[in-house]
Amino acid sequence: MTILEASKKHLPQILRLYAEVLDKGEVLSITDAEKLFDKMADYPNYKIYVAEIDNQVVGTFALLIMDNLAHIGTPSGIIEDVVVDTDFQGQGIGKSMMNFALNKGRQFGCYKMVLSSNLKRIEAHQFYENLGFEKHGFSYKINL
Repeated sequence: MTILEASKKHLPQILRLYAEVLDKGEVLSITDAEKLFDKMADYPNYKIYVAEIDNQVVGTFALLIMDNLAHIGTPSGIIEDVVVDTDFQGQGIGKSMMNFALNKGRQFGCYKMVLSSNLKRIEAHQFYENLGFEKHGFSYKINL
């Protein structure tokens, strides 16, 4: 398995994973995804990564390294959209992706890495806790 920064060629496979696991069938068109991918390239330190086995994308996540004025200017990391293909779950791919993300955070000198997980995803919570993530504070949202 290899973890690498995603390129446009990976978008169809990433969207497939989102459709299967995160978004339950509703995803961007490839044209809209390409436009958004180009826009994301303008953000400093915001990347999509993929885990590949034999050129097949079996996992993906987004990582944002965010500069902060608080915390004496120390950056923090946000991990989003973590997905492992259902046929490949339980094989260490998610763990490898999270370790990769955490190492990136360390390389950038982040003081913390955060992620959020839907309350319904009990198995995901156990997965993250097994990796050393701790519940911290509350996550709030408002639908607009």
